[in-house]
Amino acid sequence: MDLERTGQLIRVKEEVDPDLEMAAIHVRVYEAGGPALLFERVKGSGFRAASNIFGTIERSRFIFRDTLEQVQNLIRLKNDPAAALKSPFKHAGTALAALKALPLKNPASKPVMYQQIRIQDIPQIKHWPMDGGAFVTLPQVYSEDIEKPGIMNANLGMYRIQLSGNEYIMNEEIGLHYQLHRGIGVHQAKANAKGQPLKVSVFAGGPPSHTVSAVMPLPEGISEMTFAGVLGGRRFRYTYDQGFCISTDADFVITGEVYPHSNKPEGPFGDHLGYYSLTHPFPLMKVNKVYARQHAIWPFTVVGRPPAEDTSFGQLIHEMTGEAIPKEIPGLKEVHAVDAAGVHPLLLAIGSERYTPFTPTKQPAELLTIANHVLGTGQLSLAKFLIITADDENRVSTHNVEDYLKFVMERIHLDRDIHFHTNTTIDTLDYSGTGLNTGSKVVFAAYGEKIRDLDTAVKDPFSHITIAKNIKLVMPGVVALQTTAYIDEATTAREMEQINQALKNSIRELSGIPLVIWCDDADFTAASLRNFLWVTFTRSNPSHDIYGVESFYEYKHWGCKGPLVIDARIKPHHAPPVKSDPAIEKKIDRIFAKGGSLYQRVR
Repeated sequence: MDLERTGQLIRVKEEVDPDLEMAAIHVRVYEAGGPALLFERVKGSGFRAASNIFGTIERSRFIFRDTLEQVQNLIRLKNDPAAALKSPFKHAGTALAALKALPLKNPASKPVMYQQIRIQDIPQIKHWPMDGGAFVTLPQVYSEDIEKPGIMNANLGMYRIQLSGNEYIMNEEIGLHYQLHRGIGVHQAKANAKGQPLKVSVFAGGPPSHTVSAVMPLPEGISEMTFAGVLGGRRFRYTYDQGFCISTDADFVITGEVYPHSNKPEGPFGDHLGYYSLTHPFPLMKVNKVYARQHAIWPFTVVGRPPAEDTSFGQLIHEMTGEAIPKEIPGLKEVHAVDAAGVHPLLLAIGSERYTPFTPTKQPAELLTIANHVLGTGQLSLAKFLIITADDENRVSTHNVEDYLKFVMERIHLDRDIHFHTNTTIDTLDYSGTGLNTGSKVVFAAYGEKIRDLDTAVKDPFSHITIAKNIKLVMPGVVALQTTAYIDEATTAREMEQINQALKNSIRELSGIPLVIWCDDADFTAASLRNFLWVTFTRSNPSHDIYGVESFYEYKHWGCKGPLVIDARIKPHHAPPVKSDPAIEKKIDRIFAKGGSLYQRVR
């Protein structure tokens, strides 16, 4: 293997338990920036397993070193077709690469169908202590449109699969979890309307390009299998078996049917926001057949509080798409879903302000139009906090998060620039709202000249807050305020009034602190930008948890005269955060100790 040959993969030769041990080893290696892992002896399974393949952006670039530039060129040509006419010879190779996009049906070789196995033969990997069972974390879930069958109208997505636990009958049933704005949902809705089961195939392993394609945010109607061919430099090979599509290059394939209105409890599962997604009814997939190639290797990853291995997917997608997303939304220059905040909870954007160039006053106008467009576009619509600005002099980037936030806070008018969307949909994995998929959104749209200098110290008026237990400066302009734990809405209202009374007479003095984070642990929140982003944006529901000093309503518009206060304390309805098991951590020390497979590779 290329990775092993270049020192980017290590074999773990000790027998390792898939119940928590494998995941714990993966996390420790990932956090140390370590290599990809090949587990050669998985307890209870005859198959090997691999993880951390995409663990760094450098390794991801290495994997696709022969095709990445061609993919980038194809995306550029889509955005600027005239470029091909201007430089035809320069783009000739790109056109040839595009020929790999056409999937190849019924290839001569079908290695994945070498043997038929059972679900129980697959490594039963449990990732976190409270997980409801074993899960597939790098699945490629394939479904077709019942009204337009065929691979060119199919969907390939990465929707987690629960292999065991809860009420699932081993070897006969598995759980299929998917969230809002997923292509498979459209396919299941059409099948349900006809009263027919939806045929689903779950591919695992195979070319790395197939895995990346399953997470690629392609426009609806574009087949992920075509993208897999271009990225992999090899046509996607497939066949059909009893009406189920089979990726013949995969390591494993599970086929089955999802019947209308047939659900079972799925979860809990430690997910990529850093909390457990709890048990809810999700579609039940009745297993038809399970195939594996000879010497198949089971791929897995571990998600939890970001960053994690899936962070590299986001970085790779950004490198491939470049300016593709901004090109889809007029006036949008740059957008960044912040990984440290769990991706969907926080979206930063830079737009344009061209509506009224003839007026000297600078205030958000076109930015609000762009924000509405963003919140109506694909998975961008899952954003909970959308912060958008315009920068005429190109001084900031959304990817330098701290500088971007400073730029916005220097310009935001707290009485004018805050816009709520209440009683709406939010990310399925976000439990800060009022129910599953239900919560609110807020847009902070700031534009114009700098109106304040941000304070770099906590000023005296904060000492007047009698309920405060600890107060820390997080970054210029942001203060973490620790009080007692959240009790209920009525208590919070009384506490907020105490904060308001303590600060309302010092609004001018506190101009340099536009944002206060009300939290359970000020030291933790202020310890790093990563902590601040995670606490603030994963533990707050804008409509319920945003307050302000001297707040007001004016014709249904909300604003405040003093600092904005976000209540980011843990609430009773929040999901518990993901935490490792100390006993398991101690148990895996043998792998890292002298004589162990990972000795001196991860220190």
